[in-house]
Amino acid sequence: MEKQSIGSVIAVDLGGTSILIGEVTVEGEVIRTKSYPSDTTSQAIALHKIIDAIDDYKKTSPIQFEPMAIGIGVVGRVDGTRGVWLEIEPGKSQETDVKAIIESTFGIRCGIENDVACATKAEQRFGWGGQSDNFIYLNIGTGIAAGFIVDGHYVGGASYNSGEVGHMVVDLHSDVICGCGRRGCVERIASGLGLHERILALRSQFPNSSLAVQGGERVTAQAIFAAAESGDELCARVCEEAASATAALVMNLVRVSDPDTIVLGGGVTKSDYFIGRVKSHLNSKTMRFVARSLVNTKLPEPGLVGAALAGLQAIGITKEGYRI
Repeated sequence: MEKQSIGSVIAVDLGGTSILIGEVTVEGEVIRTKSYPSDTTSQAIALHKIIDAIDDYKKTSPIQFEPMAIGIGVVGRVDGTRGVWLEIEPGKSQETDVKAIIESTFGIRCGIENDVACATKAEQRFGWGGQSDNFIYLNIGTGIAAGFIVDGHYVGGASYNSGEVGHMVVDLHSDVICGCGRRGCVERIASGLGLHERILALRSQFPNSSLAVQGGERVTAQAIFAAAESGDELCARVCEEAASATAALVMNLVRVSDPDTIVLGGGVTKSDYFIGRVKSHLNSKTMRFVARSLVNTKLPEPGLVGAALAGLQAIGITKEGYRI
């Protein structure tokens, strides 16, 4: 086997609000990134946006190394072995052979994986995986999902659907109805979108709230947390509901897979105030075996690095950096 020490992957991380593209080396170094608007209305529309973004990136961003592959992380269910994007979300399924389409468009090998699976595998390879063979990567962004490393192995599931923990019910008596058909799912309470929806639902009950709500614009999690910290009653209630729900989710997950580390990713987790509130709701007995609880990811762009790993896997480069 030949050690592949120099080379890069054009990595793509599709998010709910943006597409991040970057050049990533075999060693996981992110050289240069550029962001583009995303549209996840459907798989066809999202893939069209991805192709346009890759094309622009190749034309406008200086690339340090000749790219060996393209790696793509997307939301939803993915059969990474075949390179097929199965479903963007329940009820919106259009099996799409992303690998074949990208390879025919750009003339370079392509790998594809679920976005949170990408981030989890990147964390295992370059981050907290160096200290733990049993950790949960919990991503709280526009939605909520998790990746599980158990005894050193990533848990994918029979239908490529593991980690959809946003649909774990944390309040059986909640009035918050989820698109999955159940009430009290944590995603509709504590995700970026869920926080925004809760603000809109409760706004009329707090006429003195200082929070600015612009029609058609999402209220950001950071704006809600900042207002909560300054004493705004509406934001304090929404923040506390979200913190309690997130803590319930964390404790449920701890009981399932017995991790020693819980790694946080996603925009909502970037607030120290919010994470402090989450920690205040954690039960010490439940968390007694978790040596590292709610620690930040060690990687600046775990989803992008993980997408690069999907690209490397497509061309047969092992986790040790060898081409097979």
